[in-house]
Parts: sequence; structure tokens; C-alpha cells
Amino acid sequence: MTPIASKLKPTIEDAVARLIARAEDSRGLKLEDVEPRVSRSVEKYLLKDKENADHADVIDFVDSLRADDLCLIIACEKGDENAWGDIVLNFDSSVKSAAFKFAKNKEDAEDLAGSIWAELHGLKLDAEGKTKGKLSYYSGKGSLAGWLRAVTNQLAIDQFRKMKRIVQAEDDREFEILAQDSAEKSDGKSIVTSTENPEEIFGTAEAEKDVVAALHSAIADLEDEDRLIMKLYYFEGLKLKEIAATFGYHEATASRKIVRVQKAIRGGVEKKLKEKHGWNESEVKKYLTDIAENLGLNLEKLFTIAIVFVFVQEIASSGVL
Repeated sequence: MTPIASKLKPTIEDAVARLIARAEDSRGLKLEDVEPRVSRSVEKYLLKDKENADHADVIDFVDSLRADDLCLIIACEKGDENAWGDIVLNFDSSVKSAAFKFAKNKEDAEDLAGSIWAELHGLKLDAEGKTKGKLSYYSGKGSLAGWLRAVTNQLAIDQFRKMKRIVQAEDDREFEILAQDSAEKSDGKSIVTSTENPEEIFGTAEAEKDVVAALHSAIADLEDEDRLIMKLYYFEGLKLKEIAATFGYHEATASRKIVRVQKAIRGGVEKKLKEKHGWNESEVKKYLTDIAENLGLNLEKLFTIAIVFVFVQEIASSGVL
């Protein structure tokens, strides 16, 4: 928060409290849930153009935000199932409409719509293990419906371009397809990566073996359905629509489930490392970050390749997952 925004913090907090109170459905959100988002909006949209903004300006700005729309988005980001159900129910037709503008047939449009929902919710995690989705960009300025129309149209264009280049709608999937091919080889050693053999990557140092052992344990702790979902996504290369159809739910629900299981796996790995070495959270994060950097990867890619590696190892050793 900038020094100017810090001075206005009490005013921002009061205005946010009023925003929550005037929402018809505040989704059970508290001041600490909403204040960071509103503060960022104040800095970006108010203070950027008016550095000498006073308390009255802040109040007017926050009072202009769409309370219900903002609360809905923040609740979705916090994992509120009812909020996510509402946004899918109310805006799925808009997302599919955007997809149909660019796809040639119904099947491609549905694939595209599933990819858009995945981008909105977020399939990828940042360095802190938090979901990275487009919903985090909604500020409350203007209607959610209008903002979603603009975002989904842009996402549809982006995803359509990827599909035209014969790239799967989900990012970073090339090694997942190769993993399936490598599993068919009897030695089980030709494992997916865009540059090197992950078996070589994870077999060169004790540190990497440490992570793989923790990952084996974390995956073993998953519920059967969660384990199957990850196998279908990471190893079999199924699209979100196909996974959703397998279990009988919406593509958007499939994307959320994958994110939830990703977090559970990462949390399990961190917990195992804490228990083994007696480390605290920051020590574990530094350990994992150092390993990723030594391998020329980021944390997200490290976990993704490691998950594929573990699945291939298990199939190579038992023939069944």
C-alpha cells in the first residue's frame, strides 16, 4: 500500500464496512476479506489520477462499487461452492456465447467454454500455492456481467489462437501427452519433459529424491476420486470437458477440483518435509524454491513434472495406478 493509501486506510475500512452492509448478499464475507481488493482498486483507479484525493473522494469511490458483484467474486475466490454455483448458473450462457463466436462446431465451442471457465477460476498456482485466475482482476467498477463479457471474449480469442496452433487449451500440457507415450515403453525411463528426462532430473540429488518421496506419500493420501482425477488430467491427457463428463459435473467444477487437489498435494509435500526435517514453513518454501531453481524450473513446473514422474514410476513398477 502506498503512503497516501496508508493515510486513508481508516476511511477505506469504514467505506468497505458500508459496502458489505449494503450488499443484498455479502456471502458471509468480513472486512479483512474485502478490504485488500478495495484498497488495490483505490490505488489503481483513484489515487493514480488524483494523488491528493481526500476522505470524501475515497468514500464516493467505494460507494460507487458494485457491492453484490464484488462480494460474489471474492467469495468464489475463497472457495465458496454456493457462490461458484451462482456465477456458473448466471453467466455460463455468456461464456458459451463467447465461445460460439469463434468455434466452428458445438464440440469445439464446448471445449473452448471449458477452457474459459478454467482461466476465470484459475488452474495454475503461484509461488505461494494460491490460485491464479482472471476473477482476481474484477474491481467492482462496472457490472460483473459487462466485465465478464469483455473478459470471456478476449479469453475466447486467446484460446482459439492456441487451438489453431494445435496447442491444447490448458497451458503447459506438452509433457503430459509425452508422458502417455513414455509409459508404453517397457523400461519406463523415457519420461515427459520439454527439455530433459525427468527421471534424470529427479534422480541426480538427494534433495530431489526427498521431494519425490514426499510426493509419493501425498498422492497416496488422496481420496480415490481425487487420485483418479489427477491421473486423468496429468497422465491420460484428458481435457476438462472429458473429465467433467466422466464424473457428471460441469467443466468449471472440474477445474476447481483439480486446483483443490493440486493444493492438497503441495500441502502434503510441505507437511512431509516439515515432519522429516523439523522445518518451519519458510524453510520448506526456500528448500523447494532452491531445488526448482537448480533444475531450471519454477515451483509450479517442478510440481507438475514431479506429479507426472510419480505416476509413471508407479505404473512402471506395478503396471496399475
